[in-house]
Formats: sequence, structure tokens, C-alpha cells
Amino acid sequence: MPDSPRKAGTLFVVATPIGNLSDMTFRAVETLTSVDLIAVEDTRHSRRLLLHYSISTPVLSYHEHNEQQQTRKLLSTLLSGQSVALISDAGTPLVSDPGYRLIQSSHAEGIRVTPIPGCCAAIAALSVAGLPVDRFVFEGFLPGKAAARRKKLGKLVEESRTLIFYESAHRISESLSDLVEIFGPHRRAVLAREITKQFETIKNAELSQIRQLVMEDVNQQKGEFVILIQGRSLDERDDDDFMGVLRPLLKALPLKQAVDLTVDITGHSKNEVYKMALKCKD
Repeated sequence: MPDSPRKAGTLFVVATPIGNLSDMTFRAVETLTSVDLIAVEDTRHSRRLLLHYSISTPVLSYHEHNEQQQTRKLLSTLLSGQSVALISDAGTPLVSDPGYRLIQSSHAEGIRVTPIPGCCAAIAALSVAGLPVDRFVFEGFLPGKAAARRKKLGKLVEESRTLIFYESAHRISESLSDLVEIFGPHRRAVLAREITKQFETIKNAELSQIRQLVMEDVNQQKGEFVILIQGRSLDERDDDDFMGVLRPLLKALPLKQAVDLTVDITGHSKNEVYKMALKCKD
């Protein structure tokens, strides 16, 4: 009787601490201990974490420069029935980190992919920012070249959702200057630096004040950064187009239906549209 095909292993996508090793979850430790192989972004960087929790599972280097080749190896391992954990240098894998090719290929092969949730710098910063959190958009790292960065920011200046960016130490000053120029000096923003680490900084202020803080203190130019920008409110916009949709609908339809249609057409926040609709009715 022929052998039945072996069941594929599971790919675990494991979040790891972004600074403080104590933020590791019990489930993450158990998973990394029990799998057959751990795919790590940087073996040297991950060694400290694995040693701290006495995890001796074999590791395989998996980063943006060898992603295609290593994806094939990892798929072969998974299809043979072994389980694999994917971790990045810090935080949740795939959030501005490699791994998309492996996840996509695993789904295509029918391999089970399961998350082991935990730290994510973007969400951690958002949770303490004091900016609206009902709608937000993560834009990752801004382009390195000034012209491309300003072009990107120009496309986002009308965005009504809270914006989240990652930025590196060697570009933080230039990026903040571009943000002030394009979004204006008074747009509310938050600088979250070195989250969970010894010199953590969370600064909620106007963009010009944040830029001044960074420019005047060289220590604030070091580390890893999350920048959050408050979305542009309806009161700030040239809202001719917006009101051009809402007003005719209010004349022809009940308020709730007019609001719902305006939200569908314009993409604006329902709360803001409802407030404007009430003002128009009054």
C-alpha cells in the first residue's frame, strides 16, 4: 500500500520585542522553542534574543538579499512536514520587513500560516500618540531621495486619516523639514523615538516644534523613529467639492442617507460628515 502524502508543517509568523526583551510573549517563546527551524532577518541580531530565552532551535538567514533563494528552501522544509517560525530583527514580520514572498508562496502551496502576535512599533506609537485612531494609514519608510520624498508627501497632504511613518536616524532631520514645508508648521504630530528602550521619547506637538526639538538636541537625532501626523480635518480643507456633494443630498434625502452617500462618494470620516450635515441643517 503506497504511503500517504505527508502533511505540511505550519509557518508561524512571530512578533518579537522592539527594544525591551521583557516584551516577548510566553506563546512566542513556546513557538520558537518547539518549531524545527527559525528564519531570522539577521542571525547576529537574533542571537541575543534567542540566548536570553535559552532557545536552541536551528536558524536560517532570511533577508531581502536572499529572499528568493531561501523561500524555496523554507517551502521545501514546510512541505516535508516540518514547522518554521519567521521573525524579523524587531517587531512584527513583514511590517517594513522581508517575508511577503514566503507568506504568499505558503498560501499558494496550501501551507497553514498562523500569527503569533506581539510588538509592532507603528501600533505601539499610535496607542500613545493622542491622535485620532479610528482611521489611520501606515506608509512605512519615506523615500531616501529628497525629491521623491517630497513628491510622496505632497500626495498625502490632503489625507484625512492619521499618517504613520518609520524613519531612520540619518534622515530624521531632513524628513521633518520636508514635513513642515509640505504639511505646514502647525499640523499636529507625534515623534516616537526608541520605543520601549531606555531613552524612549514620545513628543506630541506641532510639526515645527518637533523639528525644533530634534534640531536643537543631538540626542534626539539618534535611534529609531515613528512619526505620526494628524490627518487634515474638514475645517482645514477647501471643501467646495465635499460640500458640493453633501448639500444637494441633504435637500433630496433624509440626513442619515445623505451622510452615508457622502461618505461613500468622498471617503471622508462619517463622524466629520455627520457634524457638517448637522451644521447645514441648522
